[in-house]
Amino acid sequence: MRYLPLTDTDRSAMLEVIGAPDVDALFVDVPPEARLDGPIPGLPLHASEMAVEKHMRGLSKQNLAAADAPFFLGAGAYRHHVPASVDHIIQRGEFLTAYTPYQPEIAQGTLQMLFEFQSQVALLYGCAVANASMYDGSTACWEAISMASRITRRNRVVLSGALHPHYVEVVRTMAKFTGDSIADARPALQAQPDNAGLIARIDDQTASVVVQYPDILGRLPDLAEIAEAAHRHGALLVVVNTEPVALGAIKSPGELGADIVVGEGQSIGVGLQFGGPYLGLFAVRDPKHVRQMPGRLCGETVDADGKRGFVLTLSTREQHIRREKATSNICTNSGLCALAFSVHMTLLGEAGLRRLAAHNHQLACRAADVLSQVPGVTLLNPAFFNEFTVLLEGDARNIVRELADEGVLAGVSLGRLYPDLGDLAGGLLVAVTETTTEEDIHALAAALTEKLA
Repeated sequence: MRYLPLTDTDRSAMLEVIGAPDVDALFVDVPPEARLDGPIPGLPLHASEMAVEKHMRGLSKQNLAAADAPFFLGAGAYRHHVPASVDHIIQRGEFLTAYTPYQPEIAQGTLQMLFEFQSQVALLYGCAVANASMYDGSTACWEAISMASRITRRNRVVLSGALHPHYVEVVRTMAKFTGDSIADARPALQAQPDNAGLIARIDDQTASVVVQYPDILGRLPDLAEIAEAAHRHGALLVVVNTEPVALGAIKSPGELGADIVVGEGQSIGVGLQFGGPYLGLFAVRDPKHVRQMPGRLCGETVDADGKRGFVLTLSTREQHIRREKATSNICTNSGLCALAFSVHMTLLGEAGLRRLAAHNHQLACRAADVLSQVPGVTLLNPAFFNEFTVLLEGDARNIVRELADEGVLAGVSLGRLYPDLGDLAGGLLVAVTETTTEEDIHALAAALTEKLA
């Protein structure tokens, strides 16, 4: 049977009900340049299975794997060592085949894992309650903004200029459908975050202030100062963290006054995986805000015999309640990635996470010291965790491409993140983790020395 066994009559009836003249009208929000008007150019209409396998193997050989070269890419996705035991545990049948726990009585293992995951995220973020995960960090960021608007009954959002530009784009896309007013700013290429400029944009109509910590340039904003300013105007502070390992070394956002903390959990337990699937983390500091949280929440209870058990305590998505009362359209959570996060975090423990964070920071400081000695390289921010910005004499985009051709993945150019901001062309984000070796650092320094000579 065909996957969509609909007749032309069926389609016409459906279009008539929703008031659309044709199928193309359903894609009006997709820019014309992003639509296909025929088959994909260069792609054959059909091929044998063996031919496709051979072709795909050929394409895979063009990849430069992260483990096969000096690797300094970051900007929201980080290469960390994931113990082999993580992959082994998440592939056990009782985890790999488990689906959304609609029936708690037969999903106790999954529910317990999610309960433990929530506890770990809440502790990591310095918050009272965390949910059972989101899709990724960027969508979690939007959900936090939407939640803050419901709580404050306002719709003005102030974004830090140092918020990841991809997160900003997601926010702007979603705001088109909600009417929220988004006040963003141009990133300032300076050693310290522009806290004063951000605070000056907060007013009595502001629902939320969104700050990244560490920010897109690797800097550490003063969250306490921003939180005080936001709360003075009745706004909520939303803090975005894209590198959870950093929280093993720096104070948690909740400790510093953040009301909602969200982020990307990929660094712990989840590989780079060509950009996904990843793991969105979401937590709130004040328990009174729990009912406005998106997603789902697992809780601990006892059964009729007094034995410990787990249930879905809160479920606010559209499949469970009337659509207009739902707080979110997130229809699932990244369960397997959440499991990987929880397994890895359990293996590390608090002491292990702190040691891992310290090791990351030590290596990053070493890399910054070595690169600062290269003629034509200037360190922008002297304070950072494991990612920092350097300024190169020349267009960093071209230098990054040339070094990649030579087998050195030098980092992420700011020109790639901000293609329309010419003064950022020389900026290069360099990320260093426990997977970076002394040889890698000197290979990057030597490559930059040659290119900038």
